[in-house]
Amino acid sequence: MKKLNREIGIPGSIIIGLGSIIGTGIFVSLGMAIDLSGHGVIISILLAGSVALCNALNSAQLAANHPQSGGTYEYGYIYLSPRWGFTAGWMFLWAKSASAATAALGFSGYVTEWLNLDSEPIRISIAILAAGIITVVILGGLQKSHKTNVIIVCVSLCALFGLMLAGLPSVLETKKHVWINTIQHTTGSSVLHAAALMFVAFTGYGRIATLGEEVKNPKSTIPISIVLTLLFITLIYLGVAVASLSAGSPEHVSIAGKTKGVYLEQVAHLFQIPGLVPLINIGAMMAMLGVLLNLNLGLSRVWLAMGRRKDMPSCVGFVSKAGTAPYIAIAMTGLIVILFVLVGNIHVTWSFSAFAVLIYYSITNLTALKITDQDRLFPKWTAYIGLASCIFLAFWVDPLISVLGLVLIGAGCAWQSVAAILAKRRLKEPPSIQ
Repeated sequence: MKKLNREIGIPGSIIIGLGSIIGTGIFVSLGMAIDLSGHGVIISILLAGSVALCNALNSAQLAANHPQSGGTYEYGYIYLSPRWGFTAGWMFLWAKSASAATAALGFSGYVTEWLNLDSEPIRISIAILAAGIITVVILGGLQKSHKTNVIIVCVSLCALFGLMLAGLPSVLETKKHVWINTIQHTTGSSVLHAAALMFVAFTGYGRIATLGEEVKNPKSTIPISIVLTLLFITLIYLGVAVASLSAGSPEHVSIAGKTKGVYLEQVAHLFQIPGLVPLINIGAMMAMLGVLLNLNLGLSRVWLAMGRRKDMPSCVGFVSKAGTAPYIAIAMTGLIVILFVLVGNIHVTWSFSAFAVLIYYSITNLTALKITDQDRLFPKWTAYIGLASCIFLAFWVDPLISVLGLVLIGAGCAWQSVAAILAKRRLKEPPSIQ
């Protein structure tokens, strides 16, 4: 079986992690969370970040011990059972495809808002075009994708730092009020719902783990890169959230900012600083493209792993002769993302992603409990906290989404059972006589 080349170090891994995180979470999901919990979003971010840290530590030690494509899909097979492993891979595919679709819709939302194009068909068409172009870029190989990713991350960070600097005077003037409002105007249900949505915004670090087969010195590179990426992004989220709240109350953001997912563009208008709105728009659009790029990378590697195990059609397990790309898996990922884009509603796609990814990381933490003491890098209690927190938060998204997610898990298990029966029949069939 042909393996992918190991060509990514710590800087490259961190860039991949940042490129996977900086995007939908900060430019779209933050607005949803603030709309739900107001100033309580600060608590939601801290809660989501704490849960993500436990997951990150367990993902890191699993990936360091088993540096191969597939992430928890592979770990579930190794430590638990084929059923658990398949369920993890199945939920990852749906979760991140929905996230990628949200990124594409978020990108088109910022484009149409900037150009004042108030047309739903145009918004959907731009999202489909973005998903298609990114798929073509990734088909060119990982090194080309890295170069694109570096540019995207740098532009996005410049935009976010610009927003934080713009809000700094307001933050210094109203810092006491921000924290008082956080305490006085916070309800448990709204904070937990917002935390469930914000948790997804932290999960891009998992892309480092799913690319384990392509990382140099994985036992040290993967844990260091994941933890550094997560700590850095938590500071960014808190900084942007506080700056946004200091600009005015959440009610000041227009309906377009909530329905299209262009919250930070609306916040930039409130500061009334020349050049800030275009900067945020460009940064947001670049960030969304970065999310699309990195999610396609991660999704295609899980398709690759599932194809190799015959849990999916074996054709998706093919790697190009040069060992640079699983081209069929990449194309399959792009097609499914486009189908999700047709839903057209960022709240639905992001909420669905939240439930599915929380189930995925529940299995990650359950798997991490099986690591032997001699192979363990981090305390076992992190896995217990991560497992309990993920299961708890999963059912704070919309109830209909939770039910749909549970039905999807059942459908996946049924698919795996049928695939196993068909595989056994093929093995029993006598070879054909030519």
